[in-house]
Amino acid sequence: MSDVPADYGTYAAGRSEPRFTDWLRARSEPAWSDAVDGRFVREFGAGTLEEAVFADYLVQDYVVVDALVAAFGHAVGQAPDMAARRPLVTFLETVTDEENDYFRRAFEALEVPAERRDDPEPTATTAAFCDLLGRAAREGGYAETLAVLVPAEWVYESWAAAVAADHGDGTSPPSAGADLPFYYAEWVDLHAVPSFVEFVAWLRGQLDDVGPALSPRRRRRVERLFTRTVELEAAFFEAAVEADG
Repeated sequence: MSDVPADYGTYAAGRSEPRFTDWLRARSEPAWSDAVDGRFVREFGAGTLEEAVFADYLVQDYVVVDALVAAFGHAVGQAPDMAARRPLVTFLETVTDEENDYFRRAFEALEVPAERRDDPEPTATTAAFCDLLGRAAREGGYAETLAVLVPAEWVYESWAAAVAADHGDGTSPPSAGADLPFYYAEWVDLHAVPSFVEFVAWLRGQLDDVGPALSPRRRRRVERLFTRTVELEAAFFEAAVEADG
């Protein structure tokens, strides 16, 4: 991060087509690399991640998804117009329908007891992540909410796309050519299908649009929120594999 200007204006001045989100990602290193290419992701991609570890991870992630849905709900209300609200609402429908259905089927296949999946004990990292999502949405504006939503989704799109490239056949959804159980393969699918990739690109564009016009104080706050989200993503993945020793 030391080579990336702390001021976005300085960063942008040296580039022909600067993007606010590229600056935020660069400022978040090394946490970004830890999140998209850490031990959890490598073992997942290699097919060596233990089922018990993945089950524990999904239980905790289901808690985070609940907080994420609430944060997206705030974003819908904060969005500047109906055109911006529509993609957010569509995404919420996907998460509360298709993705929720995935969780339920995966829990069943992994034999996760109902009380464990419906009333889990959040880890310290999970609790911190949920707290950050809630505070950013409740205490800030659209930019602050985007500052946590963009990296939360972008990290998943980045590592899932890499896994999909290794397991897909290039012409069909990743799971069609993957030698993985459905709960692994579909988890990749959910975060690598074109509709999700396009949504992440759109979400980044929203932050690219509002970020440069923010006051220096709010830009610093957005940067801190973005970086903290990436740090928690990396810690979340690491906690899952560390629990297994």
